[in-house]
Amino acid sequence: MLNKLRPFIEMILDPIASRMRINPNIITIAGLLMSVVAAYMFARGDLLLGGVFIALSGFVDMLDGVIARKNRSTTPFGGVLDSTMDRFSDAIIFIGIIAGGFIDWFIGILTILASFTVSYVRARAESEGIRCNVGIAERPERLLILIAGAFIGYFYDPFVMYLAVILVMMLGYLTVIQRLYHSWRELKQRKRKL
Repeated sequence: MLNKLRPFIEMILDPIASRMRINPNIITIAGLLMSVVAAYMFARGDLLLGGVFIALSGFVDMLDGVIARKNRSTTPFGGVLDSTMDRFSDAIIFIGIIAGGFIDWFIGILTILASFTVSYVRARAESEGIRCNVGIAERPERLLILIAGAFIGYFYDPFVMYLAVILVMMLGYLTVIQRLYHSWRELKQRKRKL
């Protein structure tokens, strides 16, 4: 859903990216490190700083791609690295949320699985030649829900973070179903054309 805002966001990030003469892979690693800090803050029970560092990691995650495109330094390895670091970031953030006691381990693991499966279905579909960027809760949406949960939880009630993670989990599995259905439909249409 937020992918529709990508051109607008890139227009804002373009001036920043054009001034940065740095390998985008370094920015990708920096995003992972910010996610580790977010996880540590959650593990300490600090919702506010956990939310701030998720927001920073999300910003950096958008910036690395814009830098790569702006400086004409996109590479296949950069795409693989970015996707891999996103999975590590997702997992470590939820591990921090579990360690901080905001969610029990079982729900936390189901949420990690949902996040991974959303990405896996897309990668698997695209390996079959299907464009599969569909679904209600891609990574940016999931991160925004966690950021909102952290901030509202800090200022109102920490239980909001529990609800945010439950929402991320449910929307993640819904997105998996949407992507599986989309892939099935696309493959069925392709078969009819043969």
